[in-house]
Amino acid sequence: MKKTVYTTVEARNAFSEVINSAAYGKDRIALTRRGKAIAYVVPPDDVEALEAIEDRIDAEAARKVIRRIDQGKEKTYSLEEVAKELGVKLPVRRKRKTA
Repeated sequence: MKKTVYTTVEARNAFSEVINSAAYGKDRIALTRRGKAIAYVVPPDDVEALEAIEDRIDAEAARKVIRRIDQGKEKTYSLEEVAKELGVKLPVRRKRKTA
């Protein structure tokens, strides 16, 4: 896997090459403007790996908060309490008919 750099103008002129390099060559493509990276084109596997890492981090953070709630170190609030505090009017909830 190699990292390649294109200016935005170069990338526009070689769009298919940029996409194919990321998709099939597994390259990470930096797109630059005035010498600074402004975006990257990356292989789908890279994005999926990053999302998996983010999911793990989020899950661990949630477990920590749940632990703190269970220990009485964090307070919980209902939706109605939060809406009232923020001055937000909630829509009227209709009761569902049961069959």
